[in-house]
Amino acid sequence: MTFSLATKLSVLLLFIGSTLYVHLRGKARLPMLRQFVNHSALFAPYNALMYLFSAVPSKPYLDRSKFPELDVLKDNWEVIREEAMHLFDEGYIRAAEKNNDAGFGSFFKKGWKRFYLKWYDKPLPSAEALCPKTVALVSSIPNVKGAMFALLPGGSHLNPHRDPFAGSLRYHLGLSTPNSDDCRIFVDGQVYAWRDGEDVMFDETYVHWVKNETEQTRVILFCDIERPLSNRLMTRINRWVSKQLGRATAPQNLDDERVGGINQAYAWSKTFSDKFSSQVKQWKRKHPKAYRIARPVLAVVVLVLLWKWLFG
Repeated sequence: MTFSLATKLSVLLLFIGSTLYVHLRGKARLPMLRQFVNHSALFAPYNALMYLFSAVPSKPYLDRSKFPELDVLKDNWEVIREEAMHLFDEGYIRAAEKNNDAGFGSFFKKGWKRFYLKWYDKPLPSAEALCPKTVALVSSIPNVKGAMFALLPGGSHLNPHRDPFAGSLRYHLGLSTPNSDDCRIFVDGQVYAWRDGEDVMFDETYVHWVKNETEQTRVILFCDIERPLSNRLMTRINRWVSKQLGRATAPQNLDDERVGGINQAYAWSKTFSDKFSSQVKQWKRKHPKAYRIARPVLAVVVLVLLWKWLFG
């Protein structure tokens, strides 16, 4: 199948335009080059549609009272905390042991850990066995698409980033926190500090980052909530897309649980890239001049290939 020049340019302009829109949305931004190579750029055209048809305001933090179905989580926060702390004590809240968690791979380097409760289609078997009360609460709310316990140790942080998929919003419920302004999240530069039993809703596609400048570990309930849309057709489309992405990114807590294709590919690419990166670093140390020449040459090659794709 061949595409006309007009079609190719339209696709390119759609990608550039939507990525710029995502980049310029809000006050906090990633560096321009990083934004265009960031995984969030892949979803930029889709995300622009989500923003266009969103039934909630386009702002970093959202009014939690507009989501009354989540009251059941806040009202039962102590029940949820009890199960979370049992898992914490037993060591079940942990990093992905096989590098097969594409969505949060970079977080593990900072000491961030998680235990999945539900991921888009159904609860994980390990969660049903180990924390049945929390799973029952989460599963009683249809628009909770994903849920986990998330841990961040004292003295750690998460660098500025934006999540790639605007079909959902993010919900946090404090379970065991430092209850301090020194343990906080910045969403588009606006600060929120976690407190036990308190919750918050925000749009995770704004640039956000986290700092825990205390000595205490922070444990929260972390949920993906379906973004309310103003159009029924877009709602159906978003649910279908979410379902496919959920299956492709299916995570695991224990080795016998299913892993989605994207996470499997991520694990393979991580192994390959680590080996490749090690070889590149060795070559760079041995041949620093050749390395400095090779980088711009590679950039030119990429530009030439793009030019040929556009103009034949």
